[in-house]
Amino acid sequence: MLWPMFVSKPICRPSHKRCLTASTRPRERNHNHRMQDMKDSRMAGFYESVIEQAAKIRKKVVLPEGEDPRVIEAVRMIRERDFADLVVLGDHGTVGSALERAGVRVTDGLVVDPRHSEYGPRFAQRLYELRQAKGMTLDKAEHLIRDPMVFGTMMVKEGLADGQVGGAAHSSADTIRPALQIIGPSRGTRTVSSMFFMCWPERILLFADCGLNVDPDASQLVDIAVATTRTAFLFGIKPRLALLSYSTKGSAGGPGATKMARAADRAAERIFALFGAGVIVDGELQFDAAFVPDVAAKKCPRSPLKGRANTFIFPDLGAGNITYKAVQRLAGADAFGPVLQGLDKPINDLSRGCTAQDIVATVAITAIQASEGPLPT
Repeated sequence: MLWPMFVSKPICRPSHKRCLTASTRPRERNHNHRMQDMKDSRMAGFYESVIEQAAKIRKKVVLPEGEDPRVIEAVRMIRERDFADLVVLGDHGTVGSALERAGVRVTDGLVVDPRHSEYGPRFAQRLYELRQAKGMTLDKAEHLIRDPMVFGTMMVKEGLADGQVGGAAHSSADTIRPALQIIGPSRGTRTVSSMFFMCWPERILLFADCGLNVDPDASQLVDIAVATTRTAFLFGIKPRLALLSYSTKGSAGGPGATKMARAADRAAERIFALFGAGVIVDGELQFDAAFVPDVAAKKCPRSPLKGRANTFIFPDLGAGNITYKAVQRLAGADAFGPVLQGLDKPINDLSRGCTAQDIVATVAITAIQASEGPLPT
């Protein structure tokens, strides 16, 4: 659900079908076709980019919904492009037969049935140990581990896979809950968040958090800023961060502005420590002061961003969610996300309306997130 086809559940794309009447001008039709060709080309470019990047690092990704026809087709496509290793969960006979009908050679380890896996007892014991303090019993753990979403998440936790992509046939809650409970936040953070890539032919902007944290405090905003910086670098983007507010450098008072100013100062310190001096962080800023050089020159002439931010940290879920949808609709951006970030190991959530190509792209993105190269300095 990111980049070319990585679209979140909340997004409802407008239909490209239109009723052509006698009053529809050929010139308008040609313009529409050119615009669609441009969009398709842009999406294809991102699609190829993430696949090429994933192929260089080659990770193993779990697909827990192996009995879904879209997953079967995605496996065929991934095998054809050969950019990731896969584990497909489900009934061995059903999934294996479906894969063979799709032309996929079923090799050892490709299909795993959580109900009969040799890892079942080990995973149940591990789940019990992880969640015992929260009331988990061994009997309950043995029952839960038969759920492919839980089993796949435990495969990632135990190092038998590098990431998981699910949600084609499950709710976001069923996908994300095991990730939070079993994988948990990465070391040094207590906040799991989400971000969107907002894409136009000439630029990419990063928005966070638009999907998970309702009202993050200053510490959580720092975590979100750090995680989004890491995500940007993973996808070849040098981030320039603006922490947004209704105030620019004290132009308005109130706890919201104070929160963002405090978060900006702390985020700048932490990002400098992790990534070096090459990442610019500033706040609190209004959007126009962060994005428009002429406005920045008037409102905040000393801002190091100089109105050229490309990564935006919103004060709360309301601001982030409303903004990404408004920008998508009014400014014609393709919104790719949400990409989950801040987990110790990557788990990503598909839309239940996803296509096989969505799944392919999300597998590539998850593989990229699983890469463990050195932090840029």
